[in-house]
Amino acid sequence: MIQNIQEFHSQLIDKKITISDLVNYYLKNIEKKNKDLNIYLEVFDDVLTIAKQYDAELENKSSDEIKTFLETKKLFGVPVAIKDNILIKGKIASASSKSLEKYVASYDATTIVKLREAGAIFLGRVNMDEFAMGGSTENSAYGVTKNPLNKEYVAGGSSGGSAAAISADMALITLGSDTGGSIRQPASYNGVIGLKPTYGSVSRHGLMAMASSFDVIGPFSKDIDDVKMVFEIIKGQDELDSTTHGEMQPMTKNKIKVGIPNEFIFTEGVSEEVKESIKDVSEKLKAQGVEVVDISIPLLKEALALYYILVPAEVSSNMARYDGVRYGEAVSTNNGIEDYLQTRGQLLGPEVKRRIILGTYILSAGYHDAYYKKALIFREKLIQDVKEKFKDVDVILTPTTPDTAFKIGEKVTDPLALYLADIFTVTANLVGMPAISVPYMTDKGETGTENKMPLGLQFMANTDDENVLFSIVKML
Repeated sequence: MIQNIQEFHSQLIDKKITISDLVNYYLKNIEKKNKDLNIYLEVFDDVLTIAKQYDAELENKSSDEIKTFLETKKLFGVPVAIKDNILIKGKIASASSKSLEKYVASYDATTIVKLREAGAIFLGRVNMDEFAMGGSTENSAYGVTKNPLNKEYVAGGSSGGSAAAISADMALITLGSDTGGSIRQPASYNGVIGLKPTYGSVSRHGLMAMASSFDVIGPFSKDIDDVKMVFEIIKGQDELDSTTHGEMQPMTKNKIKVGIPNEFIFTEGVSEEVKESIKDVSEKLKAQGVEVVDISIPLLKEALALYYILVPAEVSSNMARYDGVRYGEAVSTNNGIEDYLQTRGQLLGPEVKRRIILGTYILSAGYHDAYYKKALIFREKLIQDVKEKFKDVDVILTPTTPDTAFKIGEKVTDPLALYLADIFTVTANLVGMPAISVPYMTDKGETGTENKMPLGLQFMANTDDENVLFSIVKML
C-alpha cells in the first residue's frame, strides 16, 4: 500500500488517506499473517484510539497547514513496531524471555520518547532471540519467527521480528538493537534495510542491556530516506546515558572511496553467491565513478574470536540482575539458594545460560588475564587499525553474512555454526562505527541466489559518518 513515509505524508496532505486507514491496513495484515509467521508478540490495544485522535488533529487543517505541521512532526501517524527489549511505559517488555513474561515497563526508553514526540504510533512489540542472544530468533521463549519470504527459513536475529515485520508489510518502520549484527543480519535475511548507528550516537536508556559497550538501537525500513529520517530523530546526547555524545561533524567528501578487504571475503566458508555479489557491486560502483580499492586489515580475522570473549563477559555481568529478587519472575521452593538456582535454571533459555557460563568462565580469577584482558588489548588495536584505514577510504564494503538465511532447525544444535554467521558484522560493534545492510539485487532485479533468498551488502563508515552510508546506498 504505502512504500515510505514521504508517500504517506503526501497522501495525508492531499487528504487521500487517513492515519486510521494506514493503521487498519497494518492491523489487518497482522491479523492475517501473524499466526503463521509469529512476528508480533503483542499488538497494543490503544493503537486505533491514538490513530483516531491524530486524525482529529488534522481534520480541520488545510493541506498547506498539514504540510507545515508535518515539517515539525516528521513521523506523525507513522505506524512503528518495537523490539521486545525496548521499554514503552505501561507495556510489557519481556525480551522474549519467560523470566520477564509479566514485566511492565515503568518508563519510556529515550528512543521511544523521541519517536512519540515526532508523532509515531506504536503498533506493538515484536519477537526476538531471548535477551538478544542469538542470530535466528529460534531462541525466543515464545517460538521462532518465520521468514516471510519463505516460511521454511529463519528470519535471523536477534532482531528477527523487527526485520520480518518490514518484509511482511506489517509496519512501516521498526526499531531493533544491534550488539554484533542483530539489525544487519536479519535485514539481510529478509531483504530490507537495517542501520547500526555509531556507538553512543543513540541513547541506550530503556534498552535492556546485553553487552553494554556494544549495544546500539537502530531502524529498519524498505526505504533509505526513511532510515535516515528515523536515525536523525532518535540520535543525540542523553543525560540519562553517559555513553552518548553530541553530534560530530564528519569531513565533507567530494567523492566516495570504497575499500574492500578481499582477503577476508574471498575465503573458505563464504558462499560463491556472496562472493559474486561483491564482485558485481564493485563493478557497479566503478561504473558510477567510485574509486574501489583492495584493503588489508589482518585483525579482521580475529574479530569474531574477540567478540565471543568480550560479549559473554558483559552478558554474565548484565544478566546477574535476573534472579527473581531484583528483576523477573521467581520460582519458589522455600529455600533461598534453591530459589535462585531454580529461577535461573527454569526461566532462562539454553543460549542465555550458555553465554552466562562462558562469560563467567572468562572473567574467573584463573582466566581473566589470559582471555578477557588480552581481548581488550586486541580490541583497541583493531579500533586503531580500522581508524587508520579510514584515512585512505570512506567506506568499507563486505557482505552482511557469509550466506543466505538457513532453514529453521538447521543450526539450532550447533551454536558455533550460528556464531560464524556474524563474521562480517561484529567488527562494526567492536570498533563502535556505523554500518548498514542493504539488499543486493542483480541487474535483472533478482536475488542472485539458487534458493531465491536475499543477500545483504554491508557498508561500514568512520565514527559518526552515517551520512556517507546514506549517500552510497542512494547511489546503488
